[in-house]
Amino acid sequence: MESSAIIANTQQSGQLTPHDAELIIKTMRDTLYRVNKEGALLYASPSAENLTGYSIPELIGMKATDLYMYPEARADFLSKLSDSKGFLDNYQVELRHKQGHAVWVLINVQAILNENNEFIGIEGIIRNISAWKRIEEALHDEKEKALITLNAIVDGVIKTDNNGNIVYMNPAAEHITGYELQENAHACITDIYNSRSENEDIASNKHSVFACLSSGTSIITPEIRLFTRKDGQEFAVRESTSAILDSKGDISGAVLIFHDVTALRDMSNELSYRASHDAQTGLINRLEFEKRLKKNINNISTRHQGCILCYMDLDQFKVVNDTCGHAAGDVLLQQLSAILLSRFRSCDTIARLGGDEFGVLITQCDLQQGLEIADSIRKTIKDFRFIWEDKIFEVGVSIGVVEINNTDYSIGKLLSMADAACFVAKDNGRNRIHLYQKDDDDVSRQRLEMQWLHKINRAFEDNTFILYQQEIIPLTDNANSKVQLPVICEILVRIQDEDTLIPPMSFIPAAERYGMMQNIDRWVIEKAFVIIERLFCNNPEQQRMFSINLSGASLTNPEFFHFVLSKLEQVQFPATWICFEITETAAISNLKNATLFMEQLKKLGCNIALDDFGCGLSSFTYLKHLPVNYLKIDGSFVEDMAHDSVNAAMIESINNIGHIMNLKTIAEYVNTREQAEMLKKMGVDYAQGFLYSKPSLFE
Repeated sequence: MESSAIIANTQQSGQLTPHDAELIIKTMRDTLYRVNKEGALLYASPSAENLTGYSIPELIGMKATDLYMYPEARADFLSKLSDSKGFLDNYQVELRHKQGHAVWVLINVQAILNENNEFIGIEGIIRNISAWKRIEEALHDEKEKALITLNAIVDGVIKTDNNGNIVYMNPAAEHITGYELQENAHACITDIYNSRSENEDIASNKHSVFACLSSGTSIITPEIRLFTRKDGQEFAVRESTSAILDSKGDISGAVLIFHDVTALRDMSNELSYRASHDAQTGLINRLEFEKRLKKNINNISTRHQGCILCYMDLDQFKVVNDTCGHAAGDVLLQQLSAILLSRFRSCDTIARLGGDEFGVLITQCDLQQGLEIADSIRKTIKDFRFIWEDKIFEVGVSIGVVEINNTDYSIGKLLSMADAACFVAKDNGRNRIHLYQKDDDDVSRQRLEMQWLHKINRAFEDNTFILYQQEIIPLTDNANSKVQLPVICEILVRIQDEDTLIPPMSFIPAAERYGMMQNIDRWVIEKAFVIIERLFCNNPEQQRMFSINLSGASLTNPEFFHFVLSKLEQVQFPATWICFEITETAAISNLKNATLFMEQLKKLGCNIALDDFGCGLSSFTYLKHLPVNYLKIDGSFVEDMAHDSVNAAMIESINNIGHIMNLKTIAEYVNTREQAEMLKKMGVDYAQGFLYSKPSLFE
């Protein structure tokens, strides 16, 4: 009854509500599932509990192999999935129920790929076909038992003679077709059931029953087919047809089995629409835009016709959002989307790429025409006035334009080029157009910086910053030393971008340019303090110090010291456990503020390390003015010290002066035994490098 109500409501409204979709998933007998690339279950719909005997919490995380009756069948499944290029339909296999018995299932799956076309998992639908298997056996040996089974299952079953005339229909078949067996016995199968492909208006192919009667082989139709019942209602079905053999092995008829997948198809279509469209504006989303952009690029080589890519960023959207709230911003986006749709041709593609950014792909035009179209859009949006309650807003747009006339660039590269050109247009005064050109230095610089800026912002939003640690090891023998030197762990920040680990020197320069280093420093301190307190407060005998890097921007901000102070007051470990690393360049460039900041931290009990020492022109001149505890010798000296006597002499000189000032010295980039032995002879206190420790996850 609930399924019928959903279908009726969908026909009236033309839409499937989220509630309806959720209800369909809860009530459908087929099981939706998803596994990661290691084969561990990430999701299973409620019907999985009946299918396997396990509860959903038990299933999540379980290896798919553990559910196979014969685990070696998993390798065959993956091999066939690979052979079918990531789409595998109607794969039959036995699963092991929790109680130990076998369950025959039919699996339809597809491989999941990320943006880099890398395999990250599998998703699909599992149907329990144990009943079908029982039917096949019963038809051969026990026809009476088969009739009982057929009357009970939800799949439609129609049996014909060898002329294609109906001799049996089960109740499910009567319901789906709208015809009763009593009135239509001996009618031709084509008069009762005639399905068609989703891409066909009529059934143009040979009916599967007659194809089966001719060939004597089973026919499993892989795609969903459409069927119109007696009252005109359309159903989506999956079907299979098998020949019936008599005791002599001759064909005596055929059995057609069809499964109603209407609700599943509607839900799939709805999910597909949502996956490709922006919910707020109704425009296609970034993912779908990239697919269409790729298709157009592929057409260039065959049609020899280029296209124009526009990247548009609204100039005053934030003002509307901040002044009137997000509801007003949403309405503004909807109104501007309608304007864009009205201004472009049906062959053009318009998308919302995110936030207040839009993408347009203009086809069948040259560069001059594309620039004229882009400028007309700029003027239209400039003349548009957004009215919200008693306020009137003028909204402009900055547009980056890229001409696409060859297939040399990837989708990501083209979007990056257009985004960078858009940023230049915005940076040059807003409400203007900038055409990307190959040797445009402004675009090149902005593109690179904006790429990293986007990655940094996304890392904050998605919480993908992570901490690593690298141990700094004492070179002196603690057992024979009067002063016990603690192991120092330097805390390092990275960005986990999907499967890529991004090192700090890739994004730190952009963060410094756009004033984001203080935010990164704050995040590192907060996260590091939480981990230190969790892992080490209960192990006070484990003598250790933690070194955290600070940027020059943090050194010059008085509020940052109060932030550090408040965090130290909240933790249970002493401030002496913490050492802040400050680069020589950052300290010298703002000596007065840096010195004050260091002195304040030392009063709290913190240690201070001067990083990259020796790379400046006046290192020794400034060293005596800086209140530091540790001196980190720049790694460029250490790398070639075994083969460069000048570098070795520099290290020895820095070490000697450091010790005269009662500072502990640390040599960076120690990667060989030869380097380590030389440093020990010089009396350097600590070594940091791959010889002793590689960076590892700190959690």
